[in-house]
Amino acid sequence: MITGSIFDIKEFAVHDGPGIRTTVFLKGCPLRCAWCHNPEGWSSEPQVISSSAGDRTVGQAVRADDLAELLNGQAPILKANEGGVTFSGGEPLMQGRFVVEVINRLEGVHVLLDTSGYADGREFCLVVEHCDLVHFDLKVMDPVLHQRLTGQDNAPILGNLHRLADLGVPYVIRVPLVPGITDTDANLAAIAEALQDLPGLIRVDLLTYNRAAGGKYRGMGMTFKPTWDETETVNANTAHFTDAGLKVSVHGLRMTEGH
Repeated sequence: MITGSIFDIKEFAVHDGPGIRTTVFLKGCPLRCAWCHNPEGWSSEPQVISSSAGDRTVGQAVRADDLAELLNGQAPILKANEGGVTFSGGEPLMQGRFVVEVINRLEGVHVLLDTSGYADGREFCLVVEHCDLVHFDLKVMDPVLHQRLTGQDNAPILGNLHRLADLGVPYVIRVPLVPGITDTDANLAAIAEALQDLPGLIRVDLLTYNRAAGGKYRGMGMTFKPTWDETETVNANTAHFTDAGLKVSVHGLRMTEGH
């Protein structure tokens, strides 16, 4: 039986897809986004996080059938609340075969894949074809800047975006807004242009900047060094998307911030 590596299972999640969900966070990610708030998801190996409450190990091996049994036990409440299971990370596509093994054992539960899109095209299609909905991140369209800020080329991501549009599985594009980095009008306009006329797109979600990352880095003996002003209010300009005929929503902004 295939075994995977996970670092958390969050029950009663309400921000990881429709309804009430259980989110499985898989360990391992090929990207090193400068703003990442889950650095414990980078390595596929177990790691220790230190805090005032003591040390804890993040990362455990789990068999596909055992995880499926756990999730199936929660299926009645998930279905009753129009929810399901979300596979996130890290990057779940790094453990694509494991994810598929788990999905194949689920009993009629809605399945959502939350992905950066960075994966081999065949592996990407294999997993997506087993899902009901995809949350797909687009961060930086300029390839040079993307390489510098994430450590990887964005060509595989854009290639998988077009594969996703051809697969017939509905998807939501998610854009993390980092002040002065991903939220520039040039970057948002480039994302809108790339999405225009793509089939299957439900909407674009603009996600406001998460300022809680630093604590995790310290606990893991890592240094968080933002090169942007974390106190700056992000630019959540929806006009680029509405002008392109796309549905767009903004998550995490208070009305007092002018949005």
